[in-house]
Amino acid sequence: CNFLFHSYLIPIHYKTTEFMTLQDIKQINIRTYLSHRGIQPARENAHCGFYLSPLRSEHTPSFKVDYAQNLWYDHGTGEGGSIIDLVMRLDQCSFAEALQSLGNDEIKLTATVARAPATPPVPALRILSDTQLQHPALLGYLKERGIDPVIAAEHCREVRYAVGEKTYFAIGFRNNAGGWELRSERFKGSSTPKNITTIDKGSGTIRVFEGFMDFLSYLTLKGNPHPTCDTAVLNSVVNLPKALPFLERHAVIHTFLDNDEAGRKATAAIVRRCPRSQVVEQAFYRNHKDVNEYLQARTRQQQRRTPALQTPRQSGPKPRR
Repeated sequence: CNFLFHSYLIPIHYKTTEFMTLQDIKQINIRTYLSHRGIQPARENAHCGFYLSPLRSEHTPSFKVDYAQNLWYDHGTGEGGSIIDLVMRLDQCSFAEALQSLGNDEIKLTATVARAPATPPVPALRILSDTQLQHPALLGYLKERGIDPVIAAEHCREVRYAVGEKTYFAIGFRNNAGGWELRSERFKGSSTPKNITTIDKGSGTIRVFEGFMDFLSYLTLKGNPHPTCDTAVLNSVVNLPKALPFLERHAVIHTFLDNDEAGRKATAAIVRRCPRSQVVEQAFYRNHKDVNEYLQARTRQQQRRTPALQTPRQSGPKPRR
């Protein structure tokens, strides 16, 4: 067996008898690890580095690595943690698989890390208030995404938040732990704690969405602000393990995940972990990345048809002069 979990001893390499403890694994230098994978900081100083997030596509570096504490934080998703958490996200693997990957790595990653005082970090993003969703800029953003603002207002709030000394506002979607998913034309991120959002109506059927924009898009397509069965919004596929106990209770699970590798892996995990449930993958948006992209394409198509639906020109004899 490669792991002795009762004592948290992990072999550094399968050809050796040298072992690392769990704390040894957590001291593996994140900067060195990312460099080994070809990921370099866009800018850095003696204390930290900012990277283009290796977890998603972005143009402004918002993935921070704290060199002193050897921790990472993605400002765009609200996720962060130790090198183990990072490997789990990068490789979409389990805790045990991440330990094995780090323990078996042939490069010398065991560089020592400067020990920082164990003081709790100040949250980079602070929630200030939430009110009824009504700001014209946010309602306009929803319309651009094809989402009915009236439906969005049933499930979202207008959230004021601060980053450093500056304050902003965004559409907020609350999760089960009290954190917020935040969206605006200029920002996509979240506050801590990161978690799933569930709607429990006591139904035997559940719909699973990757993000809340897809959830709102589906309701817009149906023209109904109220879900007709149970709902789980993952707020990132990394939260799937938190949703599984809720999903397992349902006889039928309809999945509305992204048409990408992460979405396919998450769907496969649901099928594997919920063997007693009928898992139904939704096919209507198979030619699009996600439900919202499908909704936007459909909205554009309907708008192109609008001129043909205008009132026809008046027919009949020409008036006399």
